[in-house]
Amino acid sequence: MKFKVEYNPDFFNDIAQAVDCYNEKQAGLGDRLFNNIKKQMAKLSTSALHFAIKYDRIRCMCIEKFPYMVHYRINEQTKTVKVEALFLTSRNPNIWDERT
Repeated sequence: MKFKVEYNPDFFNDIAQAVDCYNEKQAGLGDRLFNNIKKQMAKLSTSALHFAIKYDRIRCMCIEKFPYMVHYRINEQTKTVKVEALFLTSRNPNIWDERT
């Protein structure tokens, strides 16, 4: 099943912050993170159901080689995926509650 993918505007801020942080640590590392995010996001419209539900109707998709997960919801009636956030896996999960 193919889904239309929509994005919470905060998701793009999450990406920018993560990329900046990694580029400060090592030149080009943030760019590699960004490329891995793009690669995973390209799979989401066709693979959204493959990833586990981690919270109340929130699914999580790991970003390869980096400790981040994309958090999203699926509406099967409208065939829509709503990407909510990019979260560092070591962050306090209560932060997620503030976002929803």
